[in-house]
Amino acid sequence: MAGSIFGKIFTITTWGESHGPGVGVVIDGCPAGLELVERDIQLDLNKRRPGQSPFCTPRDEADKVKILSGVFEDKTTGTPISLLVYNKDHRSRDYTEIMDTYRPGHADMAYDAKYGFRDYRGGGRSSGRETIARVAAGAIAKKILNELGVQLVTYTKSIGHLTINEANFEASIIYENPFRFPDSELVEPCEEYLNALIKEGNSAGGVIECRVNGLPAGIGQPVFDKLDGLLAHAIMSIGAIKGVEIGAGFGATKMTGYENNDFYKDDHGHIVKESNNAGGMTGGISDGSEIIIRAGVKATPSIHLEQKAINRQGDLIDLVIGGRHDPVIVPRAVIVVENMIAVTLLDLLLQQTATQMDYLKKLFKNDA
Repeated sequence: MAGSIFGKIFTITTWGESHGPGVGVVIDGCPAGLELVERDIQLDLNKRRPGQSPFCTPRDEADKVKILSGVFEDKTTGTPISLLVYNKDHRSRDYTEIMDTYRPGHADMAYDAKYGFRDYRGGGRSSGRETIARVAAGAIAKKILNELGVQLVTYTKSIGHLTINEANFEASIIYENPFRFPDSELVEPCEEYLNALIKEGNSAGGVIECRVNGLPAGIGQPVFDKLDGLLAHAIMSIGAIKGVEIGAGFGATKMTGYENNDFYKDDHGHIVKESNNAGGMTGGISDGSEIIIRAGVKATPSIHLEQKAINRQGDLIDLVIGGRHDPVIVPRAVIVVENMIAVTLLDLLLQQTATQMDYLKKLFKNDA
């Protein structure tokens, strides 16, 4: 299978299936000398772990990470870092009844059409468990970004028709509620909304927003490797993501040019923007202001309502999907979106060292 590698310098290769022995990632291009222990990665994996609330799948997985290579005496060596998470609570028997059925909203038919073969056990590579590898790699990328002064805050902006009130924004409570809301007043209404959907066997989608601060101006490569283009690529590669907005996003289509343009001003010797409709980048390059990016997450397709489906023989059948599934995957996807953004930003920062002679001279010129 091609397409499991992301990045140019800081590269990640993910592997494994939902109901196989385990999943993992190989990270190449991580600088030597970074302090790294399994707990650094585990903290982020715990944020996407299943079974944490009534609003996610009850699949009971500890998702304990094991560092297999690339670290010696708690520091990275500069060689490939291999990470492994074993699958412990997979129930392949839950899927035997649909082994010849193409589930609505899933990758079943597309995989069959591409490979002439399909791993029906939970979707194989198309399963959400593949994102464990992305979260693990992103945890390492964020450690490096933190040392460079780059900070990411990611949260649920909306679930269904419920959207946060920016006036109530509290970053400190994002991981203190099951929905990853920064708005405490939205927690109870969301519980009522999702409980009603669960009762009828249905599911919900939503929007995840990430804000990045501390990224210097000049990051991103013009033309095919624009910062916004690569961020969109990274986020859209996550299963269930159906749209990406940057800055004003689709709202910019309703503005005039004058309304949408970000005008500059001098702030005590620093050029800053009066607005940020562009979301922190212009021409595919960061401008030093806050990066604002949103991901649209579709409703979980595995629902307990009767649906029309088709099988490999072309027969139309009535289908009720069994097994254990999230009524909403938005909260668990928050850390996935954040960490894919982190991987993308770090890779571009490392590429930045080759864009100017001054950078190369600072790194390599011997003035002695």
